[in-house]
Amino acid sequence: MELLSSTKSFGGWLKRYKHESLSVKGDMTFAIYLPPQAETQNVPVLYWLSGLTCTDENFTQKAGAFRKAAELGLAIVCPDTSPRGTDYPNEHESYDFGSGAGFYVNATVEPYSNTYHMYDYVVQELPHLIETNFPVTDKRSISGHSMGGHGALICALKNPGKYQSVSAFAPIVNPTKCPWGQKAFTGYLGEDKDTWNEWDATYLIESQVGKASERLPLFIDQGEADNFLVEQLKPEALEAACEKAGYPITLRRQPGYDHSYFFIASFIDEHLEHHSNALS
Repeated sequence: MELLSSTKSFGGWLKRYKHESLSVKGDMTFAIYLPPQAETQNVPVLYWLSGLTCTDENFTQKAGAFRKAAELGLAIVCPDTSPRGTDYPNEHESYDFGSGAGFYVNATVEPYSNTYHMYDYVVQELPHLIETNFPVTDKRSISGHSMGGHGALICALKNPGKYQSVSAFAPIVNPTKCPWGQKAFTGYLGEDKDTWNEWDATYLIESQVGKASERLPLFIDQGEADNFLVEQLKPEALEAACEKAGYPITLRRQPGYDHSYFFIASFIDEHLEHHSNALS
């Protein structure tokens, strides 16, 4: 790993690294906040997945999470949102597909199938890297925003026992039924819509009806003034699926809040406390 920067914050350290990734076959950048407790003991980790157009820096600079993370003794890891350094057709032409928009899936359509394996990167490679090289435990939780909220939900639902808790801000909960998800899934996964379902949180919940599987409670905040609420986010779809499946969900609709990091910063402390309680 190559250390790109190191900045002290609330007694801990925010560090950015670049490393060669086997999952995406190229360099990836991630940030990690190590609270002051990490100087004397191993600490649990929250993985944060960011949304469309973001890098690892959006959360670290805008969420205001480090005071509470330092208080709780919680490390936070923020990966980038897609592979970088390639020039595939249409990769850089729109904000909702390609660079900055990996959607946390494993692409199966060429040429994206060569490198766009963000699911494998987030679920397998990055945790192994973090747990091998930093003073952290093997207890981990996951959260995210918008596209990253979608990523957090599917990572938790598809990997029982791997995460102690999951939460999301304004997640894309039903990507197979919204324009953002349909565009991305067509480009990454192809025209066979049956293959899309395994990357859709609402479908994953629906498929658990009658099954005795892990039921990790979902903790979600959604702003009611979010411009993307009706067309893209559709929280009522996930809510209905959870009710049908008897799956535990806390979906808080926050009046007046939009899709921005002002929304995230307003409630991030409660999410960190939620994860810290689960991790302890």
